[in-house]
Amino acid sequence: MLSTRGRRPAAIFVEPVAKFFNRAGISPNAVTLLGAVITILIAVVLIPAGYLAWAAVLSGIFAAFDMVDGTMARLRGGGTKFGATLDATCDRITDGALFGAVTWWLVYSYDAHPSLVAASLVVLVASQVISYVKARGEASGFRMVGGLVERPERLIVGLVGVGLQGFGVPYAVDVAIWALAVGSVYTVVQRLVMAHNAPQAEEPAEAPAGTKEATA
Repeated sequence: MLSTRGRRPAAIFVEPVAKFFNRAGISPNAVTLLGAVITILIAVVLIPAGYLAWAAVLSGIFAAFDMVDGTMARLRGGGTKFGATLDATCDRITDGALFGAVTWWLVYSYDAHPSLVAASLVVLVASQVISYVKARGEASGFRMVGGLVERPERLIVGLVGVGLQGFGVPYAVDVAIWALAVGSVYTVVQRLVMAHNAPQAEEPAEAPAGTKEATA
C-alpha cells in the first residue's frame, strides 16, 4: 500500500539528498550497494547481539537509501534495467538479512516459543514470495499493483516491533511478527488472485528455454 501512496510525501526529504549525491558524482548503483551493505551489517551484527533499539533506528535510516537511488536515477532522466535489477536484488537480500537476524535473536536470545519462530520463518519466506509473484506476474504482462503488506509495510512493522522491544515494551516483537506472518500470507494469496483475474491469465505461456517446444 505505502509503496504506491507514500512516495510523494517522502520526496520532500529524499530529493535533496538525491540531488546532493548527484552533484557529488555518485552513481545510483553505488548508493544502492552502499545502503544494502550497511543495512545488512546493522541487522546481522546488532540484532543478534541484542541492540534492538539501535538496530531499528539505524535500519530505518539506511532503508531510506532504497528511495534515494531511485530518485537519483529519475533526476538523471531515468534509471537503467541493470539498476532496477540490482535494486530489487539488494532489497531481497536486505529483507532476508533483517528477518533472518530477528529469527536468530528469537531462538538464541529471546527463548521464543516454537510457534513464534515458525511465524518469523513464514515472514522470511513470504517476504521473498510476495516480491517474486509480483515480478513473475509483471513478466507475464499482468498489472500487479498494490498489496496489503508490501516492502514498506514489512519494514515499518518489523522495525517498530524490534525497536519497541528494545525499549522494553513487552511482546512488541511478538505482535509484529504475528501481524506480518498473517499479513504476508494474505498478500501472497492476494497477488495470486490478481494474476488469476488478469485479462491475460488464460493466455498460453511460453515454453522454458531449452525445451523441445521452445526450440521447435
